[in-house]
This record gives sequence, C-alpha cells and structure tokens, in this order.
Amino acid sequence: MTFGERLTKAVEAYGPLCVGIDPHPALLDSWGLSQSVEGLERFALTSVEAFGGRVAVVKPQAAFFEAYGSRGVAVLERVIADLKDSGTLVLVDAKRGDIGSTMAAYAQAYLGDGSPLAGDAVTLSPFLGFGSLQPALDTARATGRGVFVLALTSNPEGEQVQRATAPDGRTVAQTIIDFAAARNSGISPCGDVGLVVGATIGETDVDLSGFNGPVLAPGFGAQGGSVADLKRLFGADMRGVLPTSSRDVLKHGPDVSSLVSAVRRVQDSL
Repeated sequence: MTFGERLTKAVEAYGPLCVGIDPHPALLDSWGLSQSVEGLERFALTSVEAFGGRVAVVKPQAAFFEAYGSRGVAVLERVIADLKDSGTLVLVDAKRGDIGSTMAAYAQAYLGDGSPLAGDAVTLSPFLGFGSLQPALDTARATGRGVFVLALTSNPEGEQVQRATAPDGRTVAQTIIDFAAARNSGISPCGDVGLVVGATIGETDVDLSGFNGPVLAPGFGAQGGSVADLKRLFGADMRGVLPTSSRDVLKHGPDVSSLVSAVRRVQDSL
C-alpha cells in the first residue's frame, strides 16, 4: 500500500493522534531515570510499550537519541523496529534538508528499504528550496513511505522566513504548500507529502484548501494548542490533520498504565 493508504487505515482504526517520544533530559529526571544511554533506553522502550498498537502514529525525536552518540542511535533503531512490529506507523522527526548527493544520502537513511533508521515517514526542512528535497520525495514514492515538510512552525523565529514574501507575492509557507499540493495531486486517498503546521501559530493566511495530504500539527497539549485552535486553523472538518502531543502524555510516565490512560484521554478529546 501507499503511505497515504496506510495512514488512512491507521487513523480509521485509532483516531488522528500522533504521540511523540521525546527523551528530554527533564523528562528522564521526572521519570527517575539517569541521563545516560541506559536511562534513554528505559524511557524509549517504556513509551513503545505504552503507545505501540494504540495510536495511529508515533514520532520519535531523533535529536534526543543522537545526543548519546552511536549507542543512542542504536536505541532509536530499536524503537523504530519495535513500533513497526506493533503495527504502529513511525514518523522519524529528524528535520533533514540538504542538496544533491547529501540529500540523497539522508533519503536512503530515513526512507530507504533496508535502513534501520527508516520508519514510515520522516520530517524534512525545505528551506534550501523545495526542489532540494527531490531525492527524498522520489525515494519515499518508490518505497511507499511519506515525508512531512515544514511549512508554518510555531517557534517565533520561523516567521522571518516562513511568512516572508516570495517574488510572486506568495508567502514562503504558501509556496511550500503549493509545491506539496502539486506533488500530491490526483493521489487517492491522499498523497505521501505531508506538511507541518504548528497548532499554536495563531492566525494564518495560508490556503490549504487544495492540499491533498496529511498535516502534522505539533504543539497540541503542553505547548498550549487546543481542539479549538485546531478547528480555527483547519476548519471543523479536520480530516487529514494529525494533532501531536508529546510532553502532555509523557509526563504521566514511567507507569505504562498511566501513559495508556493519558493517551486515551487525549484521543477522547479529539
């Protein structure tokens, strides 16, 4: 199946929630774990036990694993493999973006068949030009995986680039959306190029009406994003929107049953 088909089936089965696995040092501390590879592994595998087979998408944040070097990356590889075994879609939050052969190497690492770092999708940064992502777009299409491209992020610094006006009068964010929409055109049930639009961006003037793909909406929960914010941004019909919650769920660890209960509460709210 295509990524769009698999994502649609997962959302039908579990709802639209995407849960992050973010082994932030403060969360390791709150779970009573050491800031070490051993603590990282305990945190990550407990999260997999709680979320695997219970949500549509799980999003491990690659940076928190890379911070521990090769042993940390090995834990990330195990997280990806164990989530796949549970039948849960894995979105690796790596935000890669480069040009030429370097982008092709990133594509092989995170989207290529046989790579231990390849989940079902990866986040990408398009700010070297949307065309620079072509190797990743082509690899995703060839392997039945997906990508989520940053468009409008909730960090204040993002406005300097994302809301800037391109020569044709569109904002940079709208240009990215339009490129992604063209890539997804005619694909059913939806395309394999998703967008990242923060749930806490405030008002937005971008047009998503012709976008035939999923929208990842980080910032839901602990960062202040609410269901009302999602409806205001995306309309009452939020098909294709994947609200993302990390800390708001993870703060209930390390008890697995408490994490599961937290997930169910968020799913019910959506």
